[in-house]
Amino acid sequence: MDLPYYLGCPSWSENAWREYLYPVDAKTSDFLALYCQVFNAVEGNTTFYASPSPATVQRWAEIMPAHFRFTAKFPGDISHSGDLREQLTAAETFLQLLKPLGERVSPLWLQLSKSFTPQRLPELAAFIDALDCPLAVEVRNEQFFAKGESERLLNRLLLDRGVERICLDPRALFSCLSTESSVIHAQSKKPRVPTRPAAFTQFPQVRFIGHPELEANDAFLVPWLAKVAEWIEEGRTPYVFLHTADNLLAAKLAQRFHAQLMQRLPGLPALPELYREPAAEQLGLL
Repeated sequence: MDLPYYLGCPSWSENAWREYLYPVDAKTSDFLALYCQVFNAVEGNTTFYASPSPATVQRWAEIMPAHFRFTAKFPGDISHSGDLREQLTAAETFLQLLKPLGERVSPLWLQLSKSFTPQRLPELAAFIDALDCPLAVEVRNEQFFAKGESERLLNRLLLDRGVERICLDPRALFSCLSTESSVIHAQSKKPRVPTRPAAFTQFPQVRFIGHPELEANDAFLVPWLAKVAEWIEEGRTPYVFLHTADNLLAAKLAQRFHAQLMQRLPGLPALPELYREPAAEQLGLL
């Protein structure tokens, strides 16, 4: 699938996607291959919680097409365990582990905690300078969103090094007043930060955390449709990842985003559709 941007979800292993994306009888072991037939990128959330085994990485390398992109997150043990400069050996080990994936791991994501303050920017600079790999960074400390000196210093540090600033947009999630446990949990975990549509490199990175009702996301997607179309027309290749609170409808939200982007960019190809057995009622059996 030859798209001018990368589109995906936070994972590929959702059983609920059998209801609208994967074949009903699909095996969980087939999910990645099926996912790669529809989308061309996936967030590497899984690596934040634990490093995969070499055998797992090798299996991913055998399944993921060469054009596919996997934005693997540095494990939390690296990004959330004190001074980043002391984590460089662990970071290099992680890079070696992912080597079989080659250019499919691009960029790697460094997600920093709220406790990563502007005073720690020298750590970040040293970490970036020591690693020879494409990087994108997500910050969560409120000082980096205050449009003051701290944000300016962060942006300059990243821009000078060709490192992208990941844009997290949780507005749709926080607009939801649901008492569903999945929504409440997501709202407790995600930072309520302003959006910062950054394009410091050829590859802007967007994480959109959606409302559980698909239609309720449309108003929040409108500016992103305009921005992503603008980036593509500028010759950039943005990455766009769509979430929902429990991610049961994440793939459907990603499909919805793409369908709306097709209206903005005539000639943009449609996403492939996986073959699904017709339901019994469609066959006239009920």
